[in-house]
Amino acid sequence: MFNVRRLELARKRRRHTAKILAERARIAPVTLSRVVNGLQIPDDDTINKLIGALNYPREFFFRDDIDPIDASTASFRSLKAMTARERDAALAAGELAYEMADWVRAEFNLPAADLLDLSHEHDPSAAARTLRQYWAIGERPIGNMVKLLEAKGVRVFSLAENTKNVDAFSCWRNDEPYIFLNTFKSTERSRFDAAHELGHLVLHKHGGAKQGKSVEHEAHLFAASFLMPRDDVLSSIPFVTSVEQIVKTKGRWGVSVAALAYRLHKLNVLTDWQYRIFCIQINRKFGQHEPNGLPPERSSVWQTILTHLWKEGITKNHVAASLNIPSDEMENLLFGLTGDVTPPDRGKPTLKII
Repeated sequence: MFNVRRLELARKRRRHTAKILAERARIAPVTLSRVVNGLQIPDDDTINKLIGALNYPREFFFRDDIDPIDASTASFRSLKAMTARERDAALAAGELAYEMADWVRAEFNLPAADLLDLSHEHDPSAAARTLRQYWAIGERPIGNMVKLLEAKGVRVFSLAENTKNVDAFSCWRNDEPYIFLNTFKSTERSRFDAAHELGHLVLHKHGGAKQGKSVEHEAHLFAASFLMPRDDVLSSIPFVTSVEQIVKTKGRWGVSVAALAYRLHKLNVLTDWQYRIFCIQINRKFGQHEPNGLPPERSSVWQTILTHLWKEGITKNHVAASLNIPSDEMENLLFGLTGDVTPPDRGKPTLKII
């Protein structure tokens, strides 16, 4: 039967209101309302118009329900500037990611979740140290956050939403943790977002994502401590004389110059006065540009999967078709995580210039 929940998911992914969808499908708003509320079974003509307006494969609308993501249980990196339509589109992307994860799990062995439940810990910095000790990281810098998360069983996807308002979000699906990152951002900011969402996963698992400034502050403190361990920072930068010094050393921890300055201030390496002056200088010199930017972090899991599929003659388009989702939706969920996956040599003749 035609699945109304999937109709709503596709509508949210296209960021259409019910009114806009009805206009694009050229059906009466009351007809769409009755269909959505289960008061009317749509005929073939109505279904075809809706499918045409949403540009999703027909088969998508006749599959079983997708596991929903409740907005109250998803932890967003920032809710200040996000509109309801942007939030719903991001959550709908997460539900599509569930389907992709199920497909991958059926074909490949993925690392099991290996996170601690630190909801009892009142000090986010102590929680970060505890998790580092549990993962045997010690005080050393983290080379690649995405690969670390994947190795510990976190399912990492991209949020290619073409908006700066949606930073990142995380959620638990039963005992499986998910993190969605805005890969349009600088690598340094994306790494901090990943650590921030990791904080939510280990600190705020029970009772859903209790939205609020205090919860976001806890995740922020966790991320700063997790990426920039106190002892390592103090031994590497016992004092600071200029912004240039921070720029030169920030690469050790893979963070932005602003994040390192903030951390140094919290560790009392920078006085209040120095920190204010440095913030002004950082904004004046660099603005939204990150100096000495890092290359994008790639996913080991997705690169391995796609390379294996290439060897079997299976492309991302084939996977999207098997899931009955548009190819662009799959591209969005992997954007920035995979880089270029080169197809294997199929024995084509080599051309030589003579």
